[in-house]
Amino acid sequence: MINWLWLIIFFSVFSWSAYKPFDGYTWFLEVLPAIIALFLLVLSRKKFPLTPLLYLFILLHCIVLMIGGHYTYAEVPLFDDIAIWMGSERNNYDKLGHFFQGLVPAMLAIEILIRLEVVKSAAWIRFFSVCIALAISAFYELIEWWVALLSEQAAESFLGTQGYVWDTQSDMAMALFGAMVAIILFYQPIIRQIQQLKRGDLAER
Repeated sequence: MINWLWLIIFFSVFSWSAYKPFDGYTWFLEVLPAIIALFLLVLSRKKFPLTPLLYLFILLHCIVLMIGGHYTYAEVPLFDDIAIWMGSERNNYDKLGHFFQGLVPAMLAIEILIRLEVVKSAAWIRFFSVCIALAISAFYELIEWWVALLSEQAAESFLGTQGYVWDTQSDMAMALFGAMVAIILFYQPIIRQIQQLKRGDLAER
């Protein structure tokens, strides 16, 4: 659940991220999804609490967003060093962000589809979870495009293409990879935690 430790970590990273970011407008655009996520989690925590595993990965995703917002995705120092070590000129922190953009929505989709009994088949749950994650990834690419059209000044830092012509396609490929990791590695752990959550609900009643 969202507890004090979760909130302390979130607001600590948020405060650091908000302090003298590389570009204020870009920071707002990048961090806005994390703010929306926090708002939705707080609203739903009593009526529809999520599993601890999902809360953990949502927090990790928010941290990725806030780090990217502070530096911009093309300027994260650690990934500059990694690029040098690998003999590359491109900062690939944005690929980490898009990996989480596939991983976390797929995990959330798995949990919702199971708990609301939208479909019964495990194969269909996995399939729809990947589809949902890819749909979210595609829609986010459209948002990036719209922002670029509306604000040329923030377009480059927000898009983070770094001159790579296949950036959009590789972003969605990383989201697909994240979604596949979710259905392969985290499907069973999510089921176990859902069962524990139900037993906890029954015990409270």
